[in-house]
Amino acid sequence: MNNAYIPISEFKLALSMILILITGTISALLQLGLLKSLVWGTVRAFVQLSIIGSVLMYVFKIDNLAVILVIILLMCWVASREAIRRTPEAPFNTSVVSFLALTASTFIVGLIVVVIIISPEPWYSARISVPIFGMILGNSMNGIALSLDRMLSEVKAHIEEIEQLVCFGATPWEAIVPYVRKAVMAGMTPTINGLMVVGLVSLPGMMTGQILAGMDPTEAVRYQFVVMAMVAAAVGIGCLIIVLLSYRRLFNQDQALVQPAYYSQRPRHNAGKNKLK
Repeated sequence: MNNAYIPISEFKLALSMILILITGTISALLQLGLLKSLVWGTVRAFVQLSIIGSVLMYVFKIDNLAVILVIILLMCWVASREAIRRTPEAPFNTSVVSFLALTASTFIVGLIVVVIIISPEPWYSARISVPIFGMILGNSMNGIALSLDRMLSEVKAHIEEIEQLVCFGATPWEAIVPYVRKAVMAGMTPTINGLMVVGLVSLPGMMTGQILAGMDPTEAVRYQFVVMAMVAAAVGIGCLIIVLLSYRRLFNQDQALVQPAYYSQRPRHNAGKNKLK
């Protein structure tokens, strides 16, 4: 068995555009209106990947802890901005809670994986830490976006019930905890579903890449399991942090639900029907 990886030449890389043409043809035939976005996304992906490839070569070469920290924090900031783009308007600054949740979950899980499980020399090795932290961020970003979106939607849909509970003496946490649970579940469900089918339905990207690069499949499986476990932990921690940071910002100092124009974006429903007994 030849364990050397098979390089992709410039010509073969250009041939991969056939796959984009197939997708573009489908969009054009069905008049989906996605052709412009597909072309722009393809160009951006190629440019961004080319740039990050060159940057990573430099970062791996200098292997400096300060540079690595700056890069990871920048990645957290970009991921947090991308995450809140998928959520509706909120009565508080979602960029702050998104950044804090992503940064905390990424560093907690990332340090455990890099320092304790993989244990490279040096412990902050850029070749190990940057890809690991990047994988954590990519998955956590989707999880916290789903959790935040679900919580804001639940509050909008059940504003009357929350207000009634607070008026009858419930604390903000007691009034909103059912929707917090639903929000965390929404963020974690895709990751848990992925754990159920990995290896049977899908061969994850990291494992496939390592096998294509010549690694023994049994060793690639071990790395992939660590990746799946760290993603599940990071998503769980990130979802929990963002809903805990967010729910208090939905209430003012008098423990009343904040009600800007945000709550009037949807008509209230079931008003007067959901009364406490």
